[in-house]
Amino acid sequence: MSNEKTKDAVIVLSGGMDSVTLLYEQQARIALAITFDYGSNHNQREAMYAKQHCQLLGIEHLLIPLEFMSRYFKSSLLEGADAIPEGDYDDTNMKSTVVPFRNGIMLSIACGIAESRGLTKVMIANHFGDHAIYPDCRAEFIRPMSEAMRAGTYVGVEILAPYTGISKTDIALIGKRLGVDYSQTYSCYKGGELHCGKCGTCVERKQALHDAGIVDNTLYEE
Repeated sequence: MSNEKTKDAVIVLSGGMDSVTLLYEQQARIALAITFDYGSNHNQREAMYAKQHCQLLGIEHLLIPLEFMSRYFKSSLLEGADAIPEGDYDDTNMKSTVVPFRNGIMLSIACGIAESRGLTKVMIANHFGDHAIYPDCRAEFIRPMSEAMRAGTYVGVEILAPYTGISKTDIALIGKRLGVDYSQTYSCYKGGELHCGKCGTCVERKQALHDAGIVDNTLYEE
């Protein structure tokens, strides 16, 4: 009973490296994990791993459809594998993958669910490497979004984004310490059965695992 009292958080869980690491690191306080299906190429494969890790940890998992985003929002991430650029993970190459205000929408929904359950924290695993490309991953967004959520809820829901100032390699090092099996996560923006190994997210994934000294057991097409 006393352990349950420490569970005060909802986590936005994609099923990729970053959010799965946060799930394991903060599992003691996570009452609920939410995966959003917004129609991206890789949603289904990510969601499979999100569910798998929640089952392993005994954490409740919800899959919430946001079908309207794929219908009305413009992003190569919503247009199929051929629309995804290949090469390094940088602002020039990856800007087309931005889904407008994606984190804002997901955090808002997670906030409402958190308050509905009497929870006071919403966790998200944005990191420093996202900052140049995704505006709603930056501290300049996360901070005022958290303030708005706190002001707009009776229980004072806040965002916890502990990876905002660190790199993907730093996150991989946390996962290494925790024993996270990254082969049971999915990152590729093309959404194929195997990681393509060529898109910016695959390149970033490979580099982070290499720099963290983790054997990369990801299955790549190449």
